[in-house]
Amino acid sequence: MTYKALLVRQENDAFVRNVEPLKTDNLPEGDVLIRVQYSSLNYKDALSATGNRGVTKNYPHTPGIDAAGIVEESSTEAYQPGDEVIVTSYDLGMNTSGGFGQYIRVPSDWIVPPPDGLSLKESMTFGTAGFTAALSVHKLEQAGVQPDQGEILVTGATGGVGSLAVAILAKAGYPVAAATGKSSQKEFLQRLGATNIISRDEIQDAENRPLLKSRWAGVVDTVGGNILSTAIKSTHYGGAVTCCGLVAGPELPTTVFPFILRGISLLGVDSANCPMSVRLPIWQKLAGPWKTEHLDHLTSECSLENLSPEIDRILAGQQTGRTVVNLNL
Repeated sequence: MTYKALLVRQENDAFVRNVEPLKTDNLPEGDVLIRVQYSSLNYKDALSATGNRGVTKNYPHTPGIDAAGIVEESSTEAYQPGDEVIVTSYDLGMNTSGGFGQYIRVPSDWIVPPPDGLSLKESMTFGTAGFTAALSVHKLEQAGVQPDQGEILVTGATGGVGSLAVAILAKAGYPVAAATGKSSQKEFLQRLGATNIISRDEIQDAENRPLLKSRWAGVVDTVGGNILSTAIKSTHYGGAVTCCGLVAGPELPTTVFPFILRGISLLGVDSANCPMSVRLPIWQKLAGPWKTEHLDHLTSECSLENLSPEIDRILAGQQTGRTVVNLNL
């Protein structure tokens, strides 16, 4: 079968993106062929689409680490043609042709059945970003951080992971301080449930002090760098900080003092290889108690043909909320 996909090619020293016709015969091996209905745009997709070899080693390539669609062919009894399915993480969109194409072929153990209460489109509004946000909240809960202990700081709060973290935390009853560099998005964050909107300049320690006045019961950090370091130094005794991003840099300029004097826990969050024993319950929560009523408010929709400008926007730090890609447009 012929289908259309966003294909990234290397031409000399440049990487160019075009929507092209491809053949399903050329998809990688796998148990299940899926007709993709929806995908979503993540920062990792943008890196893959611009030739980042740390994400994608070989080109031409179709990015898209998220996909939701309908089984077309299956060689396993676990899934039958016509079944609705979700695929996020693992190697999808990295070195395996991803969700920015109308078809993907994947191993069956990458697949999650959509939980009751979540449509395919809603699953992609969450996607890897929402799953990462939910996993971050889950880790805060596991660390004993409770809603009555104080504010939870969310950094990069208007981005995909950040905005969904704000919404999930608010839904779970936590008071949320949303940090952003976009002062124009105050109403957007308040609507998601943030009770306090602060400038990202307020959460950056320029003096490299070992400890700061404690402010947060917990932190969901999506950016890394000095902002993460500052968050660690300003978390309450016994609090926890989750870490899932590095757009502000991979370095972590800090000391051991927050850990040995305040008992702070730094919790790494990886959604790509999260085991199914954790993955499935998290999706159940996203379809149930953590499902925000603001999904439409969070989401814009585009076609494959209109995706390339959105990739440029997310790389420039201009994305707000989530961009869902409709593969049927």
